[in-house]
Amino acid sequence: MVAMAIEPPATQPDKPDQHTPQTARELFDALPPLPGFRVEVIDGKLIVSPAGSPEHTWQALDLHNALLPLSLDRGWRSTPGSLSLCIEGPRDSVIPDYSLIPPDCPRWGNEFLSSWVIMAAEVISPSSIRTDREDKLRLYALGKVPIYLLIDTITSSPGATVHSDLDEGRYRATTTVPLGKPLHLPSPIDFDLDTSIFMA
Repeated sequence: MVAMAIEPPATQPDKPDQHTPQTARELFDALPPLPGFRVEVIDGKLIVSPAGSPEHTWQALDLHNALLPLSLDRGWRSTPGSLSLCIEGPRDSVIPDYSLIPPDCPRWGNEFLSSWVIMAAEVISPSSIRTDREDKLRLYALGKVPIYLLIDTITSSPGATVHSDLDEGRYRATTTVPLGKPLHLPSPIDFDLDTSIFMA
């Protein structure tokens, strides 16, 4: 019997599959729909969170109803919690609790380009405090969204805050009122919002 040496097969360094996502944004683009979840890309991180509570959804709907006559009068489109915005520049993808957009707003795929958005609004929930107050505040300003409205019903001093007057990627004006007081939404909206609608 003759012994034969068997050499192991030649190995090649692992090469990434061209179809394997390499970034959070690529993974986001490859995901199938995830009903019942909100999927966003914030600062290069893929964030999957459950849909908000009924109260959270109702507050976004209350805002939609309050602004609907104005929106219809001006030919704008508004929707609570279902439109994805592409933050121009980093291409982060976020889903505001409420969006107000012009009818001709351009898109990146199914996402509306942030610099065309008239207003984005968020209703703070216990799991979104930092994201809404810090991350999205910065992202909406970076994406040139002229008005960012923040509704906070969960703190000991519930209130509503509007950020506006963009300058070099930052909001220069901030106005906060306690819930129950009117809050002026500046141009291009120019509307006094009755924040008592969020107290029920």
